[in-house]
Amino acid sequence: MKILRAAQAALLALFSAQVATAQDITLTSHDGKVEVVGTLLGYDGEFYRVDTQFGELTIDGSGVTCDGPACPNLTDFVAEIRFSGSSVMAETLLPALAQGFAAQEGLILSQPEGAETQHVYALHHPDRQAPLARLTFHAADTARGFADLAENSADIVLAQREIRPDEMELTRDAGLGNLTQARRSRVVALDAMVPVVSADNPVRQISPADLAKVFAAEVINWTDLGGPDAPISLHLPQAGSGLAQAVEDLLLAPAHSADITRHVRSSDLVRTVSSDPFAIGIASLAEADDARALPLTGGCGHALSATRQSVKTEDYPLTSPLFIYLPQRRLPRIARQFLAYTQSDAAQPVIRRAGFVDQSPEMIHVGLQGDRLANAITTGGSEVGLEELQRMIETLRPLSRLSLSFRFEAGSSRPDAQSRSNILQLAQALESGTLDVQQLTFAGFSDGEGAASANARIALQRAKTVRNAVLAAIETSIPDSIEITVEGFGEAMPMACDDTEWGRKVNRRVEVWVR
Repeated sequence: MKILRAAQAALLALFSAQVATAQDITLTSHDGKVEVVGTLLGYDGEFYRVDTQFGELTIDGSGVTCDGPACPNLTDFVAEIRFSGSSVMAETLLPALAQGFAAQEGLILSQPEGAETQHVYALHHPDRQAPLARLTFHAADTARGFADLAENSADIVLAQREIRPDEMELTRDAGLGNLTQARRSRVVALDAMVPVVSADNPVRQISPADLAKVFAAEVINWTDLGGPDAPISLHLPQAGSGLAQAVEDLLLAPAHSADITRHVRSSDLVRTVSSDPFAIGIASLAEADDARALPLTGGCGHALSATRQSVKTEDYPLTSPLFIYLPQRRLPRIARQFLAYTQSDAAQPVIRRAGFVDQSPEMIHVGLQGDRLANAITTGGSEVGLEELQRMIETLRPLSRLSLSFRFEAGSSRPDAQSRSNILQLAQALESGTLDVQQLTFAGFSDGEGAASANARIALQRAKTVRNAVLAAIETSIPDSIEITVEGFGEAMPMACDDTEWGRKVNRRVEVWVR
């Protein structure tokens, strides 16, 4: 019996030692003078991340040799890159970008493997047997993506909305840094939330206020919207999804009708609504083709449809940027190359073909904006005189509007998330010379709340804030020949009514005009 107990103890000790040392490594400098012992947290093909008695260290692999059971295979290293979050991004957008990246780099992207919600692609070089990288896309929702990142089961979050305070705290506590800092998040494409109905539904447009009332069950019959005498059937994305949370943030009060059919996939929602003439839903623009999207309108201003240009400029109020969030740690080189590709000019046609709105700047000549200018005259505030309208037209007439707009967080002078991405994009375009212009004018606008003179000053200050942010983001220099000016036109060109918060938000903006 003693022999048996001794054997069991020896086996237990051996097993415990194996578990304890399974991730242990020793990194030794080539001259043997420096030795680091710790637990391997990750290896990106170039650098080791090691948890040591001095804390987490990042060590250049070219200067050390590795010894221990957890040392990676340096000959056939395979980069593992795990994405988690928004299902529409994981199933459609990112795989399309991975295919485009592979084609550009002369690589081969394998067909996906894995379960229904988790797809694994391998990137192969034609002359190498082992893959260069495996890309795992977990199709869940935005909240799950941040949870996976905090639990170290994901490297990159796919998000249909901005990170929330509780998620910021969760990821910061996990040692992943402040994900709201510059370059910790980026917009890879644009989408929009659109109210959709069947092609047989006679209603042609809806105001955001009425849309909110419909989903709050304050309007329950189509007759109240100019339609047939029939109850309204309601459809929304699954509760907790990034799209559903974005809808709540931008449009709906937290409490809305319980009599709503929820859909895991936006595409399923669209198919259901398209076959029911008395249904209405809110869906992703990228997946709304099978139904009819209703333009948004108000008591003043022209109807706003979700088009490529109106989404790029954020003139459409329910624009939905698609974000990637990155932890404060080094990713494998091929991951960094892929992420750089997603922001490149070559990626923009891929984004369009996948059904999303790309971020390539477009120039919109003043002559193509007759509706906006007519609206400025007919619905501008009574305090805006003819002289100010004439000044605005004379200033903008020789220029073209660039499809990058800038808006601000509520009650703040800080640009919102999409605008922060636009600032970096404009800075890079000026720095690289891809935006070849002679003049750049930042034109600020305001809502109609308060005195027109005060609004003009606020609008000018916003224009200066954006100009300064763009110039600060330029890392080298831009040609001296580019003339940069700022203008403030206050409430002279409203995009929507000021009687709702969304209307005031649309009106508070900085536009970029170029020549």
